[in-house]
Amino acid sequence: MSVLMAAAAAVARFGLWFGGALILLAAILIGIDVFLRKVLVVSIGGADELAGYALAIGTAWGLAAALLDRAHIRIDSLYLLAPTPVRVALDLVGLLLFAGFFALVFWHGIGVFEQSWTSSSRSQSALETPLIVPQAIWLVGLGLFVAIAVALALSVLARLLRGDLAGVSALIGTRSSAEEVAEEMRAAEVRIAER
Repeated sequence: MSVLMAAAAAVARFGLWFGGALILLAAILIGIDVFLRKVLVVSIGGADELAGYALAIGTAWGLAAALLDRAHIRIDSLYLLAPTPVRVALDLVGLLLFAGFFALVFWHGIGVFEQSWTSSSRSQSALETPLIVPQAIWLVGLGLFVAIAVALALSVLARLLRGDLAGVSALIGTRSSAEEVAEEMRAAEVRIAER
């Protein structure tokens, strides 16, 4: 199971870099377009469309890393007061609902992709982008996220069967304040070492 999770983490890390690079490129493109509009009164044309694709694709590709890093936002006021078994149960239900929701999005996304494929749909902008291109890249990111979420759920279930509640919390529980501080300290040490 650890090999599966290591592979999932590697794919998620790649997705995070890929999605982040797309969003960075979109920001640069928009900045150039704004500059050209202001200074030369011309436009690249389609920058907003490309930025929209980049945002959707970047989000889909970054979801898995957020899930594995436990970086998603939770409201945990009452959660912290619950006993460990209740928290583990809530974490597992949350993971399954989260994965289930995106599995539905993926499923319906396949239908949209198929419709775009059969009708040769293009965007209604000057770029006339074949919609299957951004939709396919978006779907691959969503599919990878769903697969990684399923792998994480299987890993959690294996730990539950062993009675390892602490291990389950380490995989899908809310990060504690001590974990947050330790992560910030490691990041600070890396920055200091790089100087």
